[in-house]
Amino acid sequence: MTAKPSKPMGFWRCWSFSAGVMIGSGVFLLPAVLASYGSVSFLGWLLSSIGAIFVALTLARLAGRTERTGGMLVYAHDAFGDLAGFIIGWSYWAGIVFAIAAIAVAFAGYAGVLFPALQNNMIAQGAVATALVWIVALVNLRGVGTAAVVQLVMTIVKILPLLIIMALALFKGSAANVPPFNPKEMPIGEALAATSLLTMWAFLGIECGVIPAGEVVDAKRTIPRAVIFASLSVAALYIGATLAVMLLVPASELAGSEAPFSAAAAGLGPIGAPMIALGALVSAAGSANGNLFAGGQTAMAVAEDGLAPRALTHRNKGHAPYVALVVSTLLTNALLVLNYSKGLVGAFIFLISMSTLATLLPYAVSALADLKFSLKSARGWAVISLVTLAFSIVAMAGAGLATLAWGLILIVAGLPVFYATKLSKR
Repeated sequence: MTAKPSKPMGFWRCWSFSAGVMIGSGVFLLPAVLASYGSVSFLGWLLSSIGAIFVALTLARLAGRTERTGGMLVYAHDAFGDLAGFIIGWSYWAGIVFAIAAIAVAFAGYAGVLFPALQNNMIAQGAVATALVWIVALVNLRGVGTAAVVQLVMTIVKILPLLIIMALALFKGSAANVPPFNPKEMPIGEALAATSLLTMWAFLGIECGVIPAGEVVDAKRTIPRAVIFASLSVAALYIGATLAVMLLVPASELAGSEAPFSAAAAGLGPIGAPMIALGALVSAAGSANGNLFAGGQTAMAVAEDGLAPRALTHRNKGHAPYVALVVSTLLTNALLVLNYSKGLVGAFIFLISMSTLATLLPYAVSALADLKFSLKSARGWAVISLVTLAFSIVAMAGAGLATLAWGLILIVAGLPVFYATKLSKR
């Protein structure tokens, strides 16, 4: 086996994996989705931001106990044993594969703004989506250090268009454009539940910074600081960018917009729309890069814990888990083929729901893991874990019974891998 190089990830590279995966393509659509709820949606942002911070605190607490790669599957394994570790690793890895396919399709959609020939051309869009997945795979296969540098650069680049829109709102925004507080006249509790669930989706990915612990310098100290700072900085960016768009675009126009940031960028002249489209492309590509990195590290960590086939632990000279990365990429491409088959768009939307559910389950189990350790010795941290657990359960319940049932099927589908691996060791 190739000798392990020096650890290539410090604070900012670790931060960029959490922040860069959170800031995906969804943030460019949320202002339009939230406009119909009115400015009460800012309370939803506040609640989801608090929830994300509690998740970050729980993960940071757990990350401070280990330097093993794997993140949430390691926490589950240490607290509850082999089967729990496998289920969380399998669930999270599957969710990442679904997410990368979704991000690649979103990338192809945004590419149509810059290249109109792609619009309404499923074959061309499928080719673009597939190309993105393999380009990101090649970046990750170059090595952990390369993937980390690319992620940091993409995270910085994707933030710039959002900051430009926020600056534009200071000079050209109008308070008269901000939607009424509660135009649907929904009960406040119902409005908060709806908007906080929508906005919480934008925070999924916060856990990516805790996964590569074995590649992080002084992991027990660096990872908690990076993940908590990522949650705070992204929350501020999301709320600021949403407010900026609402100041720049009249509520009636915003609610029906398919590209709210492009509408907000109209004040920049002809460069506005292309700038936002390019920002969305970089945002999606960065999120795909971070997700594939996390997927490769997760699959490798499950195998290193003896819970999956040993081949997934094989690494190249750049310390990249090349078998795990290639398997993840091939499965992502299979999902893309399904997505671009006629009549399966609805199935693709279902996969997005599955990805969300498959991420929330590890959040909940991580909260239980910290609760097990903290209940007797650190009551304050136990309360934080309970809040994280409650928030995760409520969010999972929002997925609906059908998605929850399919989530159970997904977990059961992985069990043969677990038991086959166990039998092969006897």
